[in-house]
Formats: sequence, structure tokens, C-alpha cells
Amino acid sequence: MKKYLILSCFLLSCAGLMAQKADTTKKADSGTSTDSLLNSLNSDTKKEPIAIFKSSRLVLSQTTETVKKKNLNFLVIHRFGDFAGRDGGGQTYFGLDAVADVYLGFEYGLTDNLNIDIGRTTIGGLADGEIKYAMIHQTTNGGSPVAVTLLGEAGIRPYGYISYNTFRDRISYLAQIMVAHQFSPGFDLQITPTYVSNNSQTTLAPSPELRYMSILAAARIKISKPMGLIIDYAHPFSSFRNTGNGFYDPLGIGLEIETGGHVFTMNITNAKAIDEINYLNDTQSNFSKGQFRLGFTISRIFDFNHRHKSTEK
Repeated sequence: MKKYLILSCFLLSCAGLMAQKADTTKKADSGTSTDSLLNSLNSDTKKEPIAIFKSSRLVLSQTTETVKKKNLNFLVIHRFGDFAGRDGGGQTYFGLDAVADVYLGFEYGLTDNLNIDIGRTTIGGLADGEIKYAMIHQTTNGGSPVAVTLLGEAGIRPYGYISYNTFRDRISYLAQIMVAHQFSPGFDLQITPTYVSNNSQTTLAPSPELRYMSILAAARIKISKPMGLIIDYAHPFSSFRNTGNGFYDPLGIGLEIETGGHVFTMNITNAKAIDEINYLNDTQSNFSKGQFRLGFTISRIFDFNHRHKSTEK
């Protein structure tokens, strides 16, 4: 059923793109030859890139957005303990007394389209390094209908989460192709095919699958100018990672608030882990048993271009 829901979302996005393309073609055909000539002469100035999302992170997914050149994005992401169930409830103040995971990270813009990111998460002591490249931007006035961003990540577990025979066994890799489209200023959709590769077992359960594909789907619905509702879902295509073996698909719902240079997201999710490698490998929390948790993300942009401009003056 979940696979059909993902397929339906994908078909919906395709239908929207086709409708947009047909509408653009109709408008182009209805103009005069003089209009067409003027449009072609001015096409480069009219095709402006669209900022589809408010920040580089949602609840589970990263987005197609990149940090601009000489900008630094400081990220603090926190997940509390179980809200209800055996390990939650009043005894842990509905999870607020416990910590499931914490992530501290930095994203730096080498160019407007190329970022390098580093971070560390509590679970497994996973330290990660990423390269993120915005290959295609969705543009206005008949330009590209989608944004496409590539991401590659290497994660290293320097401490004894489980026993490792060699240093190589501590490393996992992740590759993503993020494809996003803004249907209107009030609705954005992103689909992210993902490949995960582990050099050794990463879960406490003996997993025979070290490499597998996943799909992530995320949507943002505008509530007001500074606020939006986020729905974020992930599904590993892994025969081992199923409910029979105690694994569940990660799902997150969040409220995003933009305030100046900050983007603040409050969310609930069944995923304990924050990093994609960790939550795709090992999400064993069930929403229906109260095994979901409150969390938040704080994103703060620092612009180092101002110093350069001040020096020039």
C-alpha cells in the first residue's frame, strides 16, 4: 500500500508538470511572431530561478536548496524520547526528559550551487561529510519545470556502536538525486531516489542487506507567508527492513517558521535518528505504539559577503 502511495505522489507530480508544459506551449502559440521574437531575445533575463523551499532541511529530507556563496548555515537538530508507549508518557515528561538524537552541522557555500557540509550525530557517533550540487533550478516563464540537486555523503562511526574488524567497516555511503517542483507558491513537492551502501552491519539486528535503494517523498504546504506544513516520508526497498523484523518506514510531520535569518521547524516523527544513513538503516519505532517523538530544527545563516563588501567601500 505504501508503495502505491509513493507511486501516486510521483504520478501526480508528473501530471502537474505536463499540465504546466501544455499551458506554456498554448501561451507561446497564441502570441504573434513579433512577440515570439521579443520573447526569445529576452528569455535569458526572464527565466529567474525559483526558491522552492525555505531551507536546506525539512524533517527527514534535505532539499534541493543550497547555501549561497560565502554563506554558512549552522544547524541544530534535536529529537526527544518517545512521547508515549513503554518508554514515554508521564514518567519521561512525554519524552522531553530523554534524548534520542542530536545533530550539529555546518553547510558552506563554495559557490551558489556547490556546498560542502560536515556534521555529527549522537547515534553511533556518526560523523558525516557531504558534497551537494544544485544541477538544475526550476525557473519562471517557460524554463526548467523542476529543480535537480545531487548529494553524496560519507559517514564514519569512530566509536564502538557495534564491534568493527577494520576502519573500513566503520564507513557508510549515501547518494541522492533530489527532484523538486513548486506547483504554486502554496505547494511544493520533492521526490528523492536514494542509494545506501554500508561496509558492514550497522543495525543491532543481523541484516544481510548492506546495500539497497530507498525513496523519500516530501511536501510543503503554505499556511501563511512565514509558516508552512511539512509532510516527510521515507521507504527503504529492503526485504529485511520490514515490520516482521521490527522495522518501520520513517514518517515526519512538521511546522516550519521563518524569522529573518532563522528557519525553525517543530516536528513529530517515529525516526529516532536524524542522519539519513542512520534512519534508513534502522528505524524500529512504531507510530501506533506511541513510539514517536517531538523534535526541532534550527537553521541560522551567516553571510560572510558583507565583510567583503565593507572592505571594498
